[in-house]
Amino acid sequence: MNPPIQLDPLNSPFPVPWTWVLATLSDEQSRTQKNHYFRTQSLISPDGNYAAYSRIQIRLAADFTRSRVSSALFIENLKTGDLHTVSVATPFADNPFIRDEDLSQAGTIAIAIPIAWSPEGDRILAREFESIFGTNIASDFAVIWDRQNNATYTLAPSGIPYTNAILLGWSQVHPERPLFRAGMMGDVDWPQWVVDRAGQTDPAPHDQPVTFGQYVNHVWAGPQAVRRGA
Repeated sequence: MNPPIQLDPLNSPFPVPWTWVLATLSDEQSRTQKNHYFRTQSLISPDGNYAAYSRIQIRLAADFTRSRVSSALFIENLKTGDLHTVSVATPFADNPFIRDEDLSQAGTIAIAIPIAWSPEGDRILAREFESIFGTNIASDFAVIWDRQNNATYTLAPSGIPYTNAILLGWSQVHPERPLFRAGMMGDVDWPQWVVDRAGQTDPAPHDQPVTFGQYVNHVWAGPQAVRRGA
């Protein structure tokens, strides 16, 4: 049997659980509960000591276009059982395509999912997908959590014209930088870019994405029991 096709708003190689989001929004029975949850599969570090995964929440509104999709990113020490929550700053406020009045009225989507460890297992790279319901605004940000200093960086291409960016993984040429494909909606060929922690964006036409770690499915991954919300 072929695996089910994974839908993604940006056709990312690391799809967010978009099928579940759409199914939850369209299911009339779902509306009896306000909050719905999804737990992603774990991404195990190359040394086998850590697991990264996300819990995604949909908070339904009467008008589905005002629903809110958010997430929490977790790092679990598999030896000690300690669980660390990575604080992901959603960059909507800094998004040049979104006006403040749009944010106050529209439903927002901010989903962070782990996509790659560093080879040493000391950094995790997560895809932060952001969008607004009912618009063509949709783009990726790169979230890097550095375990050594417990610091989190949220990066995206800057200083270049683009409407959408897709995170591809770590750069092969610049291993500590994320690699993006970014361009204007409607254009066929989108160039590649690498972004450093200061936001410096450089062209990377011949670069290749690399990822490290292994995905593991657990019985508790996937849609979770709903919880009643106020």
